[in-house]
Amino acid sequence: MKGHIRERSPGKWAVVLDLRDPETGKRRRKWHTFTGTKREAQKECARLITTLQGGDYVEPAKETLAQYFERWLEHIRSQVSPRSHERYTEIARKNLAPLLGSVVLTKLRPEQISAAYGKALLSGRRDGKGGLAPRTVHHMHRILRQALGQAVKWRILVRNPADAVDPPKVERLKMRALDAAESAALFAHFRPTRVFIPVVLGTMCGLRRGEVTALRWRSVDWKTGHIEIVESTEQTRKGTRSKETKSGRGRRVALPSFALEELRAHHIRQAEELLKLGVRAASDGYVYTQADGSPVQPNSLTHEFTRILAQATHLPRVRFHDLRHSHATQMLASGIHPKIAQERLGHSSIAITLDLYSHVLPGMQEDAAAKVDAALRAAIGKTAG
Repeated sequence: MKGHIRERSPGKWAVVLDLRDPETGKRRRKWHTFTGTKREAQKECARLITTLQGGDYVEPAKETLAQYFERWLEHIRSQVSPRSHERYTEIARKNLAPLLGSVVLTKLRPEQISAAYGKALLSGRRDGKGGLAPRTVHHMHRILRQALGQAVKWRILVRNPADAVDPPKVERLKMRALDAAESAALFAHFRPTRVFIPVVLGTMCGLRRGEVTALRWRSVDWKTGHIEIVESTEQTRKGTRSKETKSGRGRRVALPSFALEELRAHHIRQAEELLKLGVRAASDGYVYTQADGSPVQPNSLTHEFTRILAQATHLPRVRFHDLRHSHATQMLASGIHPKIAQERLGHSSIAITLDLYSHVLPGMQEDAAAKVDAALRAAIGKTAG
């Protein structure tokens, strides 16, 4: 197997590889364009010959990154949720393609990717009103890296150029957790509304928005005071669909007595409300519904929560998801073991719980140190006596 270089213009080289067609035995040539010094071109020629001999050679192609995105998006359609696929498609087509889509995939370089990120931060908004947030550019990098990683698996690329690029630093979103007094005030404000039960489930049980809208009465165990979280709802452009929980497995959550009492009262009110409409309540009905018993979309719950909260000047402005954070923070601050918090929240591992709520742990460590100290001092006192 041989190869040589030809100078096309100053700094521009053609790397020519001589090889045999495995089927016909006829001689073929593969041409690669290279920019650099003669010595660098010779090294590139030697590298390509080595990849040919090792079976890692990738033939040059003229497919652009924008064209490749379409193939890749179709490939991953069955591997991610519809909502995730919508997000991937939006970022690939509307954020990445305008910046890098015209580049031939096999010629994409790390410096081009880095420059594209810089441009996105400076002037990447589609409405022309400035740059994108670092978090958005970080999502762009994650999707581009994943797409190019597949190109390596398909042997279109030898290596992933996005691996050599560092995305912008993203500050972690600050969580706003309500204390017990604020939670009580929140309950009082929402009690006259239909969103009261979702607020209770979020604050006292740590349910996610999609888990609230997917909860059915058959999942409520009145005898033991538990609810089974077995599914969630996801809203896409095509409508709302049921899916498994975020961790991929169900969980059993014990209801505080207050939440159990409110659920019982809500169950009765809902049955009476439906009876007036000529509808009989069913065990597979949803806990949180519209007036006619039909399910509520996750986005509608968020919008209604935000609208009602805005009417209270004495309450902090929080997201519905912050109710979940409030539940976790109050549990850990009360000395509940993080493993129990993980199980109630439905995190896939305790490491996620500890990482998200590490700000609560210093106080817990001080409390633990004080308890150990008190126990040892008591034991020492008895020994001395």
